[in-house]
Amino acid sequence: MKKSVEKPYVTAGTISSKALEWLDRVAPYNTHDMKLRTAKSALLVVDMQLFFLDPASPTYTCGGPAVIPAVSRLIAAFRAAERPVIFTKHVHHADGLDSGVMGWWWKGMCVEGSPESEIHPELAPRPREKVVLKHRYSAFYDTDLATVLRCLGVEDVVVCGIMTNLCCESTARDAYFRDYRVFVPADGTGSIDEELHVASLMNLAFGFASVTTAGAIAGRLEASRPRGGTA
Repeated sequence: MKKSVEKPYVTAGTISSKALEWLDRVAPYNTHDMKLRTAKSALLVVDMQLFFLDPASPTYTCGGPAVIPAVSRLIAAFRAAERPVIFTKHVHHADGLDSGVMGWWWKGMCVEGSPESEIHPELAPRPREKVVLKHRYSAFYDTDLATVLRCLGVEDVVVCGIMTNLCCESTARDAYFRDYRVFVPADGTGSIDEELHVASLMNLAFGFASVTTAGAIAGRLEASRPRGGTA
């Protein structure tokens, strides 16, 4: 990690108020008013792995722990609506065979199959939920994600997880390039500091995605469910 942060810029206790501030700052760029089409939607949970959520890790993302409740709510809402929840893991071969330029760009390497490569237990995938193993920032690069989304008939994707300015933004950009409508919850993504997080949200709002909140997305899914049952 090229910049270490001793004190998190956001916590689980402050993220709701912080998200309102971020949305206000992003508002001039966040001009595409899109409504999630729940019947065509999927949730992408990006790299919520222990490797990035452990303070002792060389790639600790201090904004990550704060977004766990929002990500958990999104997962629950998509599952209740019987819509796909797809997880990603950023991993590499133990010998670095697939690390390439990332091997010298970053300190440390998340080794496939290691305990720290696992997704946070509060967000753990269910047995039949798709987990995409990726070796670069974007979840689309050299993976089967596009094939899976196409087979599922997905047109709207919600991107949450970490880091906002790296893997989340890269995935959102690639989704946009493939003609998906993209939604990014400001309180459901995290980075290593607030400046990078907000700058990424501005970039996304300006050119690639609708920036919103986890509550708004979850509320949309909940409202779409028939009364007295699931969708």
